[in-house]
Amino acid sequence: MIPGFSSQRPIADLTEREVLALAIANEEEDSRIYQVFADQCVEQFPATAQIFADMAEEEREHRARLFEIYRTRFGEHLPPIRREDVRGFITRRPVWWTKNLNPEKMREEASLMEMQAANFYEKAASQTLDIGVRETFLALAEAERGHEKKADTLKGAHLTDTAKDEEATARHRQFVLTYVQPGLAGLIDGSVSTLAPLFAAAFATQNNWETFLVGLAASVGAGISMGITEAMSDDGVISGRGAPWLRGVVCGVMTAVGGLGHTLPYLVPNSMPNAFYIATAIAAFIVAIELFVIAWVRTKYMDTPFLRSMFQVVIGGVLVLLAGIFIGSA
Repeated sequence: MIPGFSSQRPIADLTEREVLALAIANEEEDSRIYQVFADQCVEQFPATAQIFADMAEEEREHRARLFEIYRTRFGEHLPPIRREDVRGFITRRPVWWTKNLNPEKMREEASLMEMQAANFYEKAASQTLDIGVRETFLALAEAERGHEKKADTLKGAHLTDTAKDEEATARHRQFVLTYVQPGLAGLIDGSVSTLAPLFAAAFATQNNWETFLVGLAASVGAGISMGITEAMSDDGVISGRGAPWLRGVVCGVMTAVGGLGHTLPYLVPNSMPNAFYIATAIAAFIVAIELFVIAWVRTKYMDTPFLRSMFQVVIGGVLVLLAGIFIGSA
C-alpha cells in the first residue's frame, strides 16, 4: 500500500456480485451473534433466549435466500472480499464483548445492528450509479427494516408479563451476586478490620500523620488482598456469580473505600490545636456512617431486618474498635 492512501474500496465501486457476497457474510455473522445471545440467556432468561434464537433463524433464512440469488446469477463461489476491505462498511462488536451484555442491552444491540444495516444499504443505494446494484441495496435495506419489525413482533410474542417478571427477578439476583455481595463483603472488611490497626496506631502515637499512613497502608493492602481473594475463590461458572475479575474489582475497591473513609480524617494537620482529638472524633463519626450503610445494604438486598442488621454490625465494629484502642493505649 502506498503511504497516505487507503487500500479500502469505496462502496460505489463494488459490483453487484461483491455487494451480494458482503450481504451474505453480514447475514451469516449476525445470525451467529444472535445465537450467542440466545445461548447466553437460555438458563436465566428463556423468553429472551427464544427471541434471539428466532432472530438467528431469520438471519440464516435471509442468508440462504441471498445465496440462492447469488448462485443463480454468479455461481457457487463467493469473491474474496471482506467487510474491512470496504470503506465505511458495517462493523460488528467482537463476540467476547457481546458476552458481557445483559438481556436488555442485548436487545438494544440487536435493534442497533438491524438499524445500522438498513441505514447503510439505503445510503449505499443513493451513492451508486449502477441500477442493478442500487436495486440490490434497496432490497437489502427493506429486508433489514423487516428484521427490526420482526424483532418487535417476537418480543411481544415471547416477553409476556410473567416472563418479564421472571427476568426482572433473575436480573436482580444476578446484580446481587455480582455486585452487591462482593461489594458488601469488601465494605465490611474495609470498615471493620482496619479499625483495629488504625485506632491502635492513633492511640499509640497520637500523631495524625503517622496514623494516616498506617490507615492508608491497611486500606490499600486490604483492598488488594480482598480483591484477589474474591477473584480466586470462585470462577463464577458453577455459582453463576459473574466474572471473577469483575467481582474482584468491586470487592477490592469497596474494601479500600471502607478503610479510607475513617483514615482520611487523620489528614488534619498536627499543628492544629487538639488535632488528634478532632481527627479521632471525625473518624468515629464516619465509622458510624459506614456501619449504618452496611446495615442498610443488608436490609435492602439481603432481606435482613434493619434493627437486627444494625445490632450485628455495631457489635462487631465496637469490639474491633475497642481492641484497637486497648492495644494502642497499652
